[in-house]
Amino acid sequence: MRNTFGNIFTLTTFGESHGDAVGGVVDGMPAGIEIDIDFIQNELNSRRPGQSKITTGRQEADQVEILSGVFEGKSTGCPIGFIVHNTNQHSGDYDNLKGVFRPSHADFTYYSKYGVRDHRGGGRSSARITISRCVGGALAKLALRHLGISVYAYTSQVGNISLDKDYRQYDLSQIDTNAVRCPDADKAKEMEALISQVKAEGDTIGGIITGVIKGCPVGLGEPEFDKLHAQLGAAMLSINAVKGFEYGEGFEGATSRGSLQNDVFVNRNDQVTTTTNHSGGIQGGLSNGQDIYFRVAFKPVATLLQEQKTIDIEGNETKIQVHGRHDPCVLPRAVPIVEAMAAMVIFDDILLNSTIKM
Repeated sequence: MRNTFGNIFTLTTFGESHGDAVGGVVDGMPAGIEIDIDFIQNELNSRRPGQSKITTGRQEADQVEILSGVFEGKSTGCPIGFIVHNTNQHSGDYDNLKGVFRPSHADFTYYSKYGVRDHRGGGRSSARITISRCVGGALAKLALRHLGISVYAYTSQVGNISLDKDYRQYDLSQIDTNAVRCPDADKAKEMEALISQVKAEGDTIGGIITGVIKGCPVGLGEPEFDKLHAQLGAAMLSINAVKGFEYGEGFEGATSRGSLQNDVFVNRNDQVTTTTNHSGGIQGGLSNGQDIYFRVAFKPVATLLQEQKTIDIEGNETKIQVHGRHDPCVLPRAVPIVEAMAAMVIFDDILLNSTIKM
């Protein structure tokens, strides 16, 4: 089982949903970076459960404790170890799932591969493990600040309710002003109402998160197998419940013509730029200096509070009724995870690029 992400800037994670704690080790962090603990905690607060009426009712402080690699408020260049204790597990809620497989969940595949599984909240397959990603992403963001690079993500669609404007037409500072994390206040209200309705029905719903990276230099990524968009796609597709990734115009651009899609180069103030950005800031697998933007599709959460047909570990057909506290829609809490994965990809590529100095 691979538990490490990255090349030079790496994150190794550990823990299970209902274990004592989750945590990780970040290696490759340059020395001398100011480590803002409040910023890291705020990133975790954006992901933590129980933050609004449209998220799971599990109450966790998700308080991060830095164990190593930081001295007098700055990174030392040594591995940064951290831990977040689990304090509000209701493991008994999962007793009736011990011998059955939840539909569309990781239960069956994990059991088939390893011959054992933690039925309490999914164990290692639980989205709670993404706590470690948010810490790693927060550390990457702190380093990216020094280079003037910023990473944003927001909910752009829930069910059939979607934003109809380009990301440049929204005030991204408004993302965290509502529970859905959508920069359009009116659409956010519609999305929240839909999620509340779905929750009341014991059902779940999916949607789309849009990501935007500003300030990237030219040349991040590799032209062959480690194309920047491939790295971002792999990072996003590693997030729980993600089913699709596109960047730039994506699938919509497939219906257009080259004469309309090509981004024309111009020289403005002795700097090469483009008149449009259909490419999404990436050409030939390398960043071109424009904004990088992408979309990530999330499926409806697999765990429903409705009776469903399934089979048990002996192959017998049966029915299950899931109990406990679950998200009706993962998107509001997935926004900081998308940002975290994007930040780690970009910072890792910067460290791989010998022409860029911290």
